[in-house]
Amino acid sequence: MATASRGLALVIDGDDDDRAFVTALLQRAGFRTRELPSGADVLAAAAEERPVLAVLEVCLPGLNGYEVCRELREEYGESVAIVLVSGERTESFDRVAGLLVGADDYIFKPFDGAELIARVLRLMDHAAPSVEPKEALPALASLTTREREVLTLLSQGYRQAEIASALVISPTTVATHIQRVLKKLGVHDRAQAVALALHGTAGRLPV
Repeated sequence: MATASRGLALVIDGDDDDRAFVTALLQRAGFRTRELPSGADVLAAAAEERPVLAVLEVCLPGLNGYEVCRELREEYGESVAIVLVSGERTESFDRVAGLLVGADDYIFKPFDGAELIARVLRLMDHAAPSVEPKEALPALASLTTREREVLTLLSQGYRQAEIASALVISPTTVATHIQRVLKKLGVHDRAQAVALALHGTAGRLPV
């Protein structure tokens, strides 16, 4: 589902498939995107048009993600949300190092697309001026209480098994609820459902 543009997001990753995956997710969530395969051109790209978000792989050819993150933070302060991702640097001290150089979040690969979108949209909500939520979209209002609970947990980055545990239901039942949510919202995947829910309710789902 297309939404009004949330601004420019830079997707910096040396892996073509990973970069395309993140780009598609962000576009569905309403961002314009620019892909970069290395850290060398990030500052030049940001100077051409200031991004609101950078999703940045830690292990990059040339400048690594930590260095690029520090340079973006020094140049643009808190005006750019920075999410570091990595499938190799996955120890707790790697996450700590990323946060210390200025990242807003740090996500280990492989990650669920809905989790990334939920984290990104929460960063955007925190960065944006506070607004009162508008009336929930009719499609959201049509969800049952249980379906809203499942969607809320999805929007908070919970995985299917974690939702099942939190709601004391089976993973199969969670999957059924998710499919019903997708059908009612008219979307094709979980990331789109999360994006629609948070966009349509100013970041707060109806209860």
